[in-house]
Amino acid sequence: MNLINRFMPRNEKLQLMYDDPDLLERMTKRILSWTPITSRDFVIICIGTDRSTGDAFGPFTGSYLSERTLKHFHLYGTLDDPVHAANMENYFQYIRMEHENPFIIAIDASLGKSASVGTITADIGSLKPGAALNKKLPEIGDIHLTGVVNIGGFMEYSILQNTRLSLVVTMAKRMAQVLYKVDKQLVHTHTLSKLAAVTDNNKKMI
Repeated sequence: MNLINRFMPRNEKLQLMYDDPDLLERMTKRILSWTPITSRDFVIICIGTDRSTGDAFGPFTGSYLSERTLKHFHLYGTLDDPVHAANMENYFQYIRMEHENPFIIAIDASLGKSASVGTITADIGSLKPGAALNKKLPEIGDIHLTGVVNIGGFMEYSILQNTRLSLVVTMAKRMAQVLYKVDKQLVHTHTLSKLAAVTDNNKKMI
C-alpha cells in the first residue's frame, strides 16, 4: 500500500472515480498508449494482503482477473496467493528470472484526500509499496495503477484495517474489467501501431 502523494509527478497521470461511466474506455486507452510495441512479456503484479480490508484491493483485483482467460498477461497476486511485504522481494526476483525484460503493471491500494477516495489512478513509473507504513520495499512497475480506498495522513495502518470492504471489492472489480479489456486489445493495438510505423517509413523513403 502506498500514499498517492508519494508518486513522482507525471504529466500523463489519469485519475477517475471508479463509477465514472467513461473509466473503462479512457483508462484502457491510456494504459494501451504506454505499452511497448516491441515484443515483451506483460506482467501484472497485484500487491497487498487479505489480512487488511483496505490493503486487499490488489489481491481482490488479481482474483477477479484470474477468473478471466488472459491471452497476454502473466498474473501475480491473488487472495489465495498474495504478494505482500513478507514475500515481495522473492516474487520480484522470480519475475525477473521467469520473464526476460518484462513490462510490469503494478497494482496497489492507496490512501489520499477525502475527495479522492474511490478514485482509480493510472500513471507511468514505478510503485513504492509500503511507503505509507514506512516500509522500505523495492520499487516495482513500468506503470502503476492504484485505488484510493480511504483517507490518509494519520494512523494509516488502523485506517486500512477499518476500510469498507464493499468499496474495495467494487473498485477491484472495475480495475479487473479495465485490465481484461487491455488484454483483449493488446494485439490489435500493436498491429495498428506497427502498420502506422511501416507506413511512415515508406513515406520517408518516397
